[in-house]
Amino acid sequence: MARIGIFDSGVGGLTVQRAIIDRLPALDTVYLGDKARLPYGTKSPEVVTQYSLRAAAFLAEQDIDLLVVACNTASSVALPALRRAHAIPVLGVVEPGARAAARASRSGRIGVIGTQATVESGSYQAALRGLRPEVEVTARACPLFVPLAEEGWTDPEDEVVRLVARRYLAGLQAASVDTVVLGCTHYPLLSGAIAGALPGVALVDSAAAIAAEVAERLGSAPGAPGTHRFYFTDVPGRFLHVAERFLGLPIATAEQVDI
Repeated sequence: MARIGIFDSGVGGLTVQRAIIDRLPALDTVYLGDKARLPYGTKSPEVVTQYSLRAAAFLAEQDIDLLVVACNTASSVALPALRRAHAIPVLGVVEPGARAAARASRSGRIGVIGTQATVESGSYQAALRGLRPEVEVTARACPLFVPLAEEGWTDPEDEVVRLVARRYLAGLQAASVDTVVLGCTHYPLLSGAIAGALPGVALVDSAAAIAAEVAERLGSAPGAPGTHRFYFTDVPGRFLHVAERFLGLPIATAEQVDI
């Protein structure tokens, strides 16, 4: 079975890895979380591209057959540079997520939530309008969702979580969106609170969409369970319990690397 590399600015991309493993359990994966440089969402496009090129170069050395850019911010600004730098296929999460949202929306009013950099890049907006020119996109940066998810504050009944979600998402509700793209890998952990603030709205998780695209590219031949390696640019022991919550599986070992 093939081996794929997956990178994100931290542990959020483990939700993407989890979706891929669920879809292709025989696949070997190598995960890199650039925790030392977190967050990417507040950095300039030039700096995010530099970080992404370093991460991709490290993963390319692991004999991977395909690279998945799990970070929405990096997918929004760094894909052209990554594709120029590497001969292997490079997939981002923006286009698969946009396609899923365009299919799901009945009214053509779609919301996008993500980091400041993802929203300001306009990548989801452009991808959605390329698929459905008539679409009305309302985008909102929700930066506090990331620390809430990493701290484990994800209970939709928690007053703080509920109030933050309502404050961020009021504009999307006012725009009468019927579909919202979770444009950050941390946000699926807050899907309960997001759904509570936007009743009746379909939530699109880019992780499931990219997993389907990986399966389409590589096939889904059965086999023994794959092996999974984990690397982080910060000392992993400090946050492995958080990483396991995002992955939904125990992480036996993880290695710190300098890229």
